[in-house]
Amino acid sequence: ILHTVLHKLRKTAMAEPPVVIWEQEVRSLLHYRDLIPSLEVALGKFSSRDSAEVIQPVRSTIPLQKHSGFMGLMPTYMERDGILTTKFVCFYKRQEGSALPAVQASVVLLDPENGNLKAVMDGEVITATRTAAVSAISAKLLMRPGAEVLAILGTGKQAQSHYTVFTEMFSFKEVRVWSRMREGVERFIQSVGGPVKGCASVEEAVRGADVIVTVTGSTEPVLYSQWITPGAHVAAVGACRPDWRELDDVLMKDAIVYVDSREGAMTESGDIILSGAEVFAELGDVINGSKAAHRERTTVFKSLGMGVEDAVSAQLVFDQWKDKK
Repeated sequence: ILHTVLHKLRKTAMAEPPVVIWEQEVRSLLHYRDLIPSLEVALGKFSSRDSAEVIQPVRSTIPLQKHSGFMGLMPTYMERDGILTTKFVCFYKRQEGSALPAVQASVVLLDPENGNLKAVMDGEVITATRTAAVSAISAKLLMRPGAEVLAILGTGKQAQSHYTVFTEMFSFKEVRVWSRMREGVERFIQSVGGPVKGCASVEEAVRGADVIVTVTGSTEPVLYSQWITPGAHVAAVGACRPDWRELDDVLMKDAIVYVDSREGAMTESGDIILSGAEVFAELGDVINGSKAAHRERTTVFKSLGMGVEDAVSAQLVFDQWKDKK
């Protein structure tokens, strides 16, 4: 017994001090070619509901009423993979043209055996990258073959990360973008370094589009069913609160709706809660083969983001950082 106690004390005492991995280094270490296969495996594990694979409660939130925001806490434990993480993320409803960030996030990686902190890393890059990667996975599974036109509603960081991964993974002939502010569209076109058509209205952007990504800060619907070509795929990323919307009721009820987490969607998604739409499946169900991918129908993937996505991303960053060192 004494030997065991001393061994554990020695291990704790010898634990290396936590590392801090800043934004630019996270960006240099996190690549879609590595992340997407890891996320597909993680989504399948989550949907298997095996507690030895993933333990992830629904995100808990604290309102920041004075600042028109809220803080979310997203812990995850992957027992078989030996990954224990928590993300702290603050969301804000900013005024148009505000210079303040809409999202701020940090991810902490811990040793599940000892409980000591292994790393603290920038969470904004992880959030933007893994969210875009999961949206791309949804398109890979659900968009119809031969898709040619991509429309992006929104021009913030999530719009940029989605543009990057969607143009890397797929061969769209045309990419369109819309924002409420013309300056946002111009800034987006200049920043992405690829061919993009700026659109003056949502309808102009989505008419005839095969894939539509909504990454707006809207609290009311901006995308309406009558503008969408039957069989289009929508990756709905904004509206992460139960009283926020991006899509109208008709679209939500007519489409086949997929989510990352059923529990999360029924708690946090205003698009689902307020429309009364039925959730058909999680992406992990499609990956596991337990639910069908209805490519021939109009599909909506409602993304809310999950702790397991952050956990896989953070572990990948940490492993890459160790290899680099």
